[in-house]
Amino acid sequence: MLENVISEVVNWIEGVITATGPVGIMILMAIESCNIPLPSEAVLPFAGYLVSKGEMGFHAAAIAGAIGCVLGSIPSYYLGYFGGRKFFEKYGKYVFVTRKDLDDADKLVEKYGDWAFFLCRMLPVVRTFISFPAGILKARKRTFFTLTFVGSLIWSYVLVYVGIKLGENLDKLKVIWSKFDIVIITACLILAGLYIYRHIKQVKAEENE
Repeated sequence: MLENVISEVVNWIEGVITATGPVGIMILMAIESCNIPLPSEAVLPFAGYLVSKGEMGFHAAAIAGAIGCVLGSIPSYYLGYFGGRKFFEKYGKYVFVTRKDLDDADKLVEKYGDWAFFLCRMLPVVRTFISFPAGILKARKRTFFTLTFVGSLIWSYVLVYVGIKLGENLDKLKVIWSKFDIVIITACLILAGLYIYRHIKQVKAEENE
């Protein structure tokens, strides 16, 4: 059943990008930056695959991804800005954002300053919810969104390039996938399950404090 769900989500992502091009990439990446679990690791490589087929420009795909990240970060930033830390300590659990996540983000900002926002945009998982702490900490808007764009642009270029290389070697990969598809899907599900389990455990522990 879970395999079917994943397949449907991937097919939907592919359909959106195929039908709308860079605009679709922008929308999907904005959704991810709004803390909805739609990983860029599934969006951008497919865009790269279309680039390898000559159906989309390399730079257009990467820039669309970065712009989408910025657009999606705007509502998250302002939720943190106006809602404050107490709001997310109370409701963050519903989007798998725990106090520990906020504390970790605070430490990164204390250690690296504004550059933490740049670095976080190139880290899996963390990049998705960093806009909340940025808003809570009242990060300077121009600096935050500029660094968000630059960091997201680098991330987008890397993943689109990965998709291009995958597209160029698709025939070889199909052979590998046909042999190990169950193993690959199971591994992805286990990693996702561990992430969710860890956060649910953190939420329960924080509620019992």
